[in-house]
Amino acid sequence: MKLPRRQFLLTSAAAAAAAFAGYPPLVFSDSKTSTHGKVKGTPHRLLVEKRSFEVNGRSAMMFRLQQPNGMRGLVLEPGERFLVNLEDRMDEATIVHWHGQTPPADQDGVNQFGIPLLQPGEQRAYDFAARPGTYWMHSHQGFQHQDMLSAPLVVRTADDVRADAQEVTIFLEDFLFRNPAEVFAELRKGETGHHGAMAGGVASMKPHGAMAGVKKMAGTQDKPGMKMDLNDIEFDAYLANERTLADPEIIRVAPGGKIRLRVINGAASTNFHIDLGSLQGTIAATDGNLVKPLTGRRFGLAMAQRIDILLDLPKNAGAWPIRAMREGARQQTGVILATAGAHVGKLANMAGTMAGPVTFDLERRLSALTPLKPRPADTHSTLKLTGSMQSYTWGINGKGWANRDTVKIRKGQRVLITFQNTTMMSHPMHLHGHAFQVVALNGKAFAGTMRDTVLVPPMAKVTIAFDADNPGQWLLHCHNTYHMAAGMITEVAYV
Repeated sequence: MKLPRRQFLLTSAAAAAAAFAGYPPLVFSDSKTSTHGKVKGTPHRLLVEKRSFEVNGRSAMMFRLQQPNGMRGLVLEPGERFLVNLEDRMDEATIVHWHGQTPPADQDGVNQFGIPLLQPGEQRAYDFAARPGTYWMHSHQGFQHQDMLSAPLVVRTADDVRADAQEVTIFLEDFLFRNPAEVFAELRKGETGHHGAMAGGVASMKPHGAMAGVKKMAGTQDKPGMKMDLNDIEFDAYLANERTLADPEIIRVAPGGKIRLRVINGAASTNFHIDLGSLQGTIAATDGNLVKPLTGRRFGLAMAQRIDILLDLPKNAGAWPIRAMREGARQQTGVILATAGAHVGKLANMAGTMAGPVTFDLERRLSALTPLKPRPADTHSTLKLTGSMQSYTWGINGKGWANRDTVKIRKGQRVLITFQNTTMMSHPMHLHGHAFQVVALNGKAFAGTMRDTVLVPPMAKVTIAFDADNPGQWLLHCHNTYHMAAGMITEVAYV
């Protein structure tokens, strides 16, 4: 493929920067041969574009991450490599992170370690072994993620094909008409509105999210005189597959059908409860990793987490809402599963009752189908999650990115990290480039599930374990976009 001069120069600059950082250069791929010399098919194209997007009758310019045919995101079939050409068709630079995947460090989609941003008109190739399961992709540049530069990433397995279940992906988002950078600036200045009264603005700094009379909850304890803060921002809408409950997506299903729900919390600053209504579901996977089956009707889902739920629909015709309820509030979104010809009633954007917080309730009951092999830990770090809503300064060990405490590890080690939350907000902590097992909650050891993002509730502790098998420098951060921007971010570096 012959490249235009501008694109050639940009590509050369990217390759030079990668080489300088000690990584092999990225190369374009437009043939059926991958950079590893194996024939794996034609690369998928992903386009980053701006588009007009309408919510509740009002339009705004947002981003979209899609294939040329208009499909948002990407689905890979069993055994297929992650072979992608990413193209920036916007008028600004970007970079896309393949959340939960474990690529070589130079293909992780962050620019903190010497990889340049993708410039307007530039293309970049990615080629690595895809990790099977339910994942997603999102910008790691500024607040682009909040402006919908994100999408599902599903890697199917042979078992998925054999199961012959209808696969339904639900992608959840919180939506702002306002510029998120302006909202962040208001948070930093301490400018507040009243909870529920300031659409697209900053929520009250008071403990608006706390349930009345709640002093202590599972997995948490209060500082004297303090209560939990559950939400930073009042959003204009909450979306499921880019739609609100005023006009939800209706997904046609067969009576008695088998469904695999792939629910992705792609929100920038919102935890949800997934409510199955009259249906009962069985959790099959968390963050793309298989778990021992666990049944229920309602499951907590933190920012950036994913959950696969298996459903057996009733044999009669009908309609079944799948709702996502914002924690600490009444707002909700969702989709509707409905058989052909079934009556589909209207659903309100507000639930009748306020949802409580997402806690350890589900986490302590989950266990990995394929856990880490038992072995002693070689290194154990404790990271304190610090900050407050009042100052809106967040950090790790009281530090931000510029003066971060790097977690230094060596290849082959069994690594333990304990997150000790000293704040009154929960923090979904995400480690790039690795899957980890949750092995202790509040100091109590257990064999939990495998994840890439774990929620640490207020004043709680979570310990994770992983094997150091993917050398490089990797981000470790809170996946609340605004907390990360305010300083809750560090790195795990192989030395």
